[in-house]
Amino acid sequence: MDREHPPWMLVHLLMILPAAAGSGAPVTDLENAAGKLVFYQTEGNATYVRETGELASDVPTETIFELFDPQRNFSAAKFTYTWDLGNGEVIQGTEPVVRYYYSEPGNYTLRLDVGVNMAQYAPPITGIYSKDVQVLDAIKNIELEGPSDYTVSQDSSLAFHVDGSPPMWVCWRFLKNCLPDLTSGCTLTMLYENSLELNHTFTSAGVHCLDISVRNDISKLQTSFSLYVRRNDHSHLLFILSCAAVLVATFSFILVITCRPWQQSKSQVVASSNTAFLKDQDSGGQSEIVFTFSSMEKGEREPLVLQHGTQYY
Repeated sequence: MDREHPPWMLVHLLMILPAAAGSGAPVTDLENAAGKLVFYQTEGNATYVRETGELASDVPTETIFELFDPQRNFSAAKFTYTWDLGNGEVIQGTEPVVRYYYSEPGNYTLRLDVGVNMAQYAPPITGIYSKDVQVLDAIKNIELEGPSDYTVSQDSSLAFHVDGSPPMWVCWRFLKNCLPDLTSGCTLTMLYENSLELNHTFTSAGVHCLDISVRNDISKLQTSFSLYVRRNDHSHLLFILSCAAVLVATFSFILVITCRPWQQSKSQVVASSNTAFLKDQDSGGQSEIVFTFSSMEKGEREPLVLQHGTQYY
C-alpha cells in the first residue's frame, strides 16, 4: 500500500515515556505521556504499514517512535535513541526513526532505549522498551516442478515449490480451455511447508489453466499455469488390437468352415480309387479286362496291382 493511498494497516504499540508534572518542576511523573512505534516496509513504489510486528525479510524497514505530548511538556527536552534490533546490530541517534532490514527470517526482540534531558542540571531520564518481532519470507515465486503436459482420464500429480514462510493458505482451481468460470470457487488448502502437490484427473483434451493464489501473514501472490492435456493413446491402441483380434478370429472361423467340405470330398475320392482296371493281351491277339477290387484302407501303402482280388474275364 502506498502512504499516499490509504487505507493503511496500522498498529500502535503504546509505550510509557517519562513526562513532566509541570513545566518548571523536575520530571517525576511517568504516567502522563505515551508513545507508539510504527513499522513501515517499502517494496518498489509501495509502502506497507505492519500492524502486528510481522515483517518481511530482505525488505527495507523503517521504524518510527512517535511521542504523544499534547501539553508540550517535552518541547525543550533533548532525546537520544538507542535501537537494538536483536540481530546483533545496534543503532544510536537523536532522531526518533531507524532504518534497517532483517536478512534472515526468525523471531527477534527489538529494544529501544530512550534518554530524555529536560534541564541543564537535571539528571537524565531513561526508558527501556521492547517489542517481539517475527520476520517472515515474503512469497515471491511459485514454481511448477512437474511436466506441463498430461493425459486424459489419468490421475495426474502436479508438484509445486513455493518461496515463502509457512504457514500459507493456497487457493487453486482448474479452468477448462482456460475460460473464466465465475460460478465455481477455488479449493482452499493450508500449507505448512514449501512444497505443494495437487492430484487431478482431466476429462477432456486441450489446453487447461490452473489458477493458484498463495498468501501468508505478510504477502500474497497469484499466478496461472497453462497445461496441455493430450488424448490417451494407450486406450486407442487397445481398441485397435481388440478389433484386430475379433477380425482374425472371424476370418479363421470362415476359413475352417470353407475348407472342411473340400477335405471330406478328397477322402471319398481316395477311397473309391481302390478299384483297378487292368487290360491284358494274350498271344492270340485276344484282349482281356481284369477288374481288381481291394479292401485297402486309406493310408495303406501296398500298390493296387499287387492286390489279390476277384478277377473277371
